[in-house]
Amino acid sequence: MTATAKKGTYLSVTSIGLMTAAAVVTSLRGLPLLAKEEMTMFVYLAFTVIFYLIPASLISAELGGAFADKRGGIYSWVGAAFGTRWGFLAIWLQWIQNVVWYPVALTFGAAAIAYTVGRPTLAVNGVYVGIFCIVSYWLSTWVVLQGVEVFARIANLTFIVGTIVPGIVLLILLGYWIHTGHPLGWQHLTNPALSANGHARYWPAIHGFGTIAFLAGIVLLFAGVEVQAVHVIDMRSPSRGFPAAIALGAIISVLIFALGALPVAGILAYDKISLQSGVFDAFSAVITDIWHMGWVVSLLSLLVGIGAISGVLAWLGSPSRGLLETAHEGELPPILQAKNSKGMPTHILLIQGVIVTLISCFYFVIHDVSVVFFLISAMTVALYLIAYMLMYAAAIKLRYSAPKLARPFKVPGGLAGMWIIAGIGFVGVIFSFVVSFFPPDQLPVGSPAMYVGLVVLGIVVFTGIPLIIHHVRRSDWASSPDAKPVPLAPAAEAPL
Repeated sequence: MTATAKKGTYLSVTSIGLMTAAAVVTSLRGLPLLAKEEMTMFVYLAFTVIFYLIPASLISAELGGAFADKRGGIYSWVGAAFGTRWGFLAIWLQWIQNVVWYPVALTFGAAAIAYTVGRPTLAVNGVYVGIFCIVSYWLSTWVVLQGVEVFARIANLTFIVGTIVPGIVLLILLGYWIHTGHPLGWQHLTNPALSANGHARYWPAIHGFGTIAFLAGIVLLFAGVEVQAVHVIDMRSPSRGFPAAIALGAIISVLIFALGALPVAGILAYDKISLQSGVFDAFSAVITDIWHMGWVVSLLSLLVGIGAISGVLAWLGSPSRGLLETAHEGELPPILQAKNSKGMPTHILLIQGVIVTLISCFYFVIHDVSVVFFLISAMTVALYLIAYMLMYAAAIKLRYSAPKLARPFKVPGGLAGMWIIAGIGFVGVIFSFVVSFFPPDQLPVGSPAMYVGLVVLGIVVFTGIPLIIHHVRRSDWASSPDAKPVPLAPAAEAPL
């Protein structure tokens, strides 16, 4: 019988599948990125599902169930396998990649509000976008500081209003576009990587890493699938039910992204697809230019903007609280352990705000907003993938160092199955990690050296900080025995 946390209360396959999809699809911001790949988007989506989504889901399900009594998440998993130094690095990266990601989401919100007020040119104005990201982030932080119940209620409602509704409208517009005989964007391409003899390609023409650089951003679209692993113990039969739930969540996520990107790729010409404003340009091409109902575009843009901010609210509190859990192991200095009366980590949230503010300043110094948008995305996914490398390695190590560890869900196939699933995932993240360093051929990045330098600098800085903090804290413990934390239980001693 499986180790279930609650008597007579189980989550169904459908429930966990829908929660997985909701965690992944936080807004429509990724649609233009996919649309920029035209019909080759399906190859990228297939790669992401096979090499990222499925392995990440199955591995995190096994680890989440095995360490369900610990609240540290990936910190507990990696720490049990390799020690607290690497566990802290993993949870830090999971936290910091969200911090770096926030300006990406808010850039999309900035474009939405620009269309709402009838000033679409603001969407490519770096000063406006930077100021919007900074102001809206601090307002979101204020909301989150009011407590989980407040921001969770707002995030759930705005997801439906700001993501589902506009997505349905996009599909309706594509149907109208096709029905009225308008030319489809992917039928008139000049980019040889996307077009072959005047016909849309379904397999990308690869002439170097730069031609597939968008893969890193597409992988980032599926960030968050692992968060539902904590619910493995809440299923009646996790060994059969959880893989089915993940499959359902993956199908829903892929359908939302693909069906949402197709209208953008079909309605807009390739060279007119902007990474931050493609969705609104697709709205305008039909509703404003043909139907002359600009006010409807303003309304839809407002909804999409609300959806983008709701994605930030959905993620703003959770990773920071996960990082705060490492305080129980003594990893965080006292100044970062402060909480308000609502249980929210005030100082961590304030530091997040400072980092987001600094990253948002990129918009003030780099001319092309799309380049900044993608640069921050590449930095984000690189940090995220390092955490996944640690997670896959930990899953394999624990199969050997803690074979008797109780696992409500196990990756099927024994040790061979673990090596295959974790190996596929590891290959996928390594490849995506390498690709993230190459500037995309589709964007005018200016100096490739500066682009690569900024990505490398971001990775070095954000991975170096937790290692320094860990070293300093260990030094503090060595000089003050009374300050030593309760150590993380070795994997072999984990409860069976």
